[in-house]
Amino acid sequence: MALIATRRSVMTLFSAPLCAQSHRVRIVLAEKDITVDIINIDLDDKPEDLSDLNPYNSVPTLVDRDLALYGPQVISEYLDERFPHPPLMPVDPVSRAAARLALYRIERDWYALAEEAEAGNGMKLPAKSRKILLESLVASADVFAIKPFFLSDEFSLVDCAILPILWRLPAYGVAPKDIPKPIEDYAKRLFSRPSFKLSLTEAERELRS
Repeated sequence: MALIATRRSVMTLFSAPLCAQSHRVRIVLAEKDITVDIINIDLDDKPEDLSDLNPYNSVPTLVDRDLALYGPQVISEYLDERFPHPPLMPVDPVSRAAARLALYRIERDWYALAEEAEAGNGMKLPAKSRKILLESLVASADVFAIKPFFLSDEFSLVDCAILPILWRLPAYGVAPKDIPKPIEDYAKRLFSRPSFKLSLTEAERELRS
């Protein structure tokens, strides 16, 4: 966490047009209908003030008045607590811990591969990484069929984290025919949410154009 000297009257999100981690925060913002100034930056030419706000000089970075936050999960939980309606995390400790555990696994298993894709030329993953991702999806397929949302009857931060990965699967080189049907059905249903549509940048839309 960093404090900044210059006060901003509007919440600001430093984001990148194709960054999956930025996308998950944009979904939270859209779901809660939060007024925000989104600054889409070029990761190869970052603005100087980003490093003043965030010692890791990374996106997403959120500025809310005198407060600067970085790390997508930190930002997402802050937004959920600051704007509690609709709630995106369970109230009871056991369910909340289960959601955080799911988020931890998604971060470790899927976002590491997303960062690999974003670091390469284009978005396509190497064959080995595609195989790892697909095997992980297949292993988790049955879980997507249990409830309307991921392990929940309500849309949550876990869904916000999953959707950017599923949206990028074709760009990663994962063939639609290889995606398990429960995941395909889940994705189609949630991609139709108004908040998800609002969260997309033009560059992200083009991934599936």
